[in-house]
Amino acid sequence: MVTAVVPSDVTAGPGRAYWLRIAREVADDLATDAVVREQAGKAPFDEVARLREAGLLTLLIPAEHGGGAADWPTAYAVIREIATADGAIGQLLGSHYFLSWSARFFAQPDLAARVERASAAGRWCWGGGFASREPSLTLRPAPNGYLLSGGQSYATGVRVADRLAVRATRSGTGEPVAVLVDPAHPGVVCDDGDAFGQRLAAGGSAEFDAVPVAPDEVLGSLSTDESVLPPFTGLAASTARLVSAQLCLGIAEGVLVEAREYARVANPPWQPSWPDGSRQDPYVLVTYGELTVAARSAAALADQALEALTDGLARGEALTDDQCAETAVLAAAAEAAASRAAQEITARALEVIGPHAASSRHGFDRFWRNARAHTLHDPVAHRLREVGDYFLHGAHPAFVLPS
Repeated sequence: MVTAVVPSDVTAGPGRAYWLRIAREVADDLATDAVVREQAGKAPFDEVARLREAGLLTLLIPAEHGGGAADWPTAYAVIREIATADGAIGQLLGSHYFLSWSARFFAQPDLAARVERASAAGRWCWGGGFASREPSLTLRPAPNGYLLSGGQSYATGVRVADRLAVRATRSGTGEPVAVLVDPAHPGVVCDDGDAFGQRLAAGGSAEFDAVPVAPDEVLGSLSTDESVLPPFTGLAASTARLVSAQLCLGIAEGVLVEAREYARVANPPWQPSWPDGSRQDPYVLVTYGELTVAARSAAALADQALEALTDGLARGEALTDDQCAETAVLAAAAEAAASRAAQEITARALEVIGPHAASSRHGFDRFWRNARAHTLHDPVAHRLREVGDYFLHGAHPAFVLPS
């Protein structure tokens, strides 16, 4: 297990190089037993403990609130690094980063600061999700705050989270709001998911039976009304989409690395499904070339979208609707490209590995299963429609948060 030893400069935080080194160490640790853990499919309490001890759960929280003081480019790099070793834990961590940062998008600054201090002090792991297609939970007034009731069919991390961030609808007004919930309350019942991939992302359903919610646990509005939603809050969707893009890129890069290493050290000798049967087979080389181009092209587009997002986050309240829309389109394009690349690379890598890819002891299939299970939640066609409508008509993408 990797335990973080944070440098002494706690004002500015330890810096990008430090966190990337920690991420690589954790990824190496996860890689040693990735196949065994994935096939066992147990709730990832141990994996969350590894992330917690390494300091990665508090990475995005400002130093003055007790966190690692990293920025989103660093967080995305960490997600991608972890996903190369274990896509499910990459999803768990990426979802945690987005949800734990969501108070800055939806809450007033003083409330966001209190939430972050509590999260840092408890080293919380966040789960949940704000997907609008989920049946809405209901938030109704109660003497000391509110009561939350209803069900959510799927959310990441629900089986291991210390806090859940979910979408609810205020009774009476119908306003959608982001709500923070303690899953330890007896009124919260979480159930296992049965997906064929991303089995260690701790996803599943959650039922809420009159769960108490304090006033300061209602983070803020999720309304899509432009008179309520400022452009800065609109960046929440782009931030979440780039989490998905980095996750897909990590999974794609992970299978390419494992396929290459297997070809170099396989015993008995590697026998790809090609006429020549060797690493010099031209079809093998062309396939690796095509998959490398697909991965690097998607990564370049993700970098472009990240640059726009970083600029938008820095602008804060000065961000305009047009700038938010441009960032949203770039994020949609990056997610679509990364999704396609991950699906193509994880499938065709099995072909270039050959018949031995079917052996369960190697676990090569987990990359394809993880990529496919994740990308089913947000089909590429939806993102491409947004990109096309913006290109042809200048239409701003709707504010839709992914699951």
